[in-house]
Amino acid sequence: VLLLTLSVVAVAHAELCKPDAQNAFKVRLSIKTALGDNAYVWDANEEYLFKAMVAFAMRRYSSKTTTQISNVLLCNVTDRVSFWFVVTDSSKNVTTVPGSEVEEAIRMNRNRINSAFLLSDKTLQFLKITSTLSPPVEPSTPVWLIIFGVVLCLIVAGIVFLIVSGIQQHKKKNKESTERENLEEKGEVTVTVENGIPCETLDLKAGHINGVFVADDERFTSL
Repeated sequence: VLLLTLSVVAVAHAELCKPDAQNAFKVRLSIKTALGDNAYVWDANEEYLFKAMVAFAMRRYSSKTTTQISNVLLCNVTDRVSFWFVVTDSSKNVTTVPGSEVEEAIRMNRNRINSAFLLSDKTLQFLKITSTLSPPVEPSTPVWLIIFGVVLCLIVAGIVFLIVSGIQQHKKKNKESTERENLEEKGEVTVTVENGIPCETLDLKAGHINGVFVADDERFTSL
């Protein structure tokens, strides 16, 4: 009788868990892609862990749920690590839990399931269940503080620019003043031509005398 009962249960489970069955979900894992040389082998132990995580998700989703590991059925497992699963009703064990409840439970605990297998939403895919959105990453520094820092830097840069420009202009004026004084001290004489006669400009500081008139004075004096 026990053997017959087990056979009936096995047949019932086979009908419940099959591709595209009602309330069934397909899972695809990309372990090699995610972990590379550290990839682990998908075996019976990993299947047990998956069942445990789904049962955990169902229990956490509803405090009234008493889902056991035995209520999570896997089928059509492939070497490339893909399979289908359903969750049976713990009270009847011959009917499946509505897919909407399973989906909500998985979504609520997606991060915990991913962490258990060292995978992410992209490498552990529940094909009928949309990926959960990661919470927005808040910057460690408040935005207002960043803006204040930028404005302060601009103000400081402007002040430095004005100071440097003022110093450069002051140096330029000092240089021009020094050159002008040096030019005056040298008392450079320029020669101009008036009425066809070359004349030297009088140096006001040194009291330089035009040589043309000196020559005329000497000529008239001798007469």
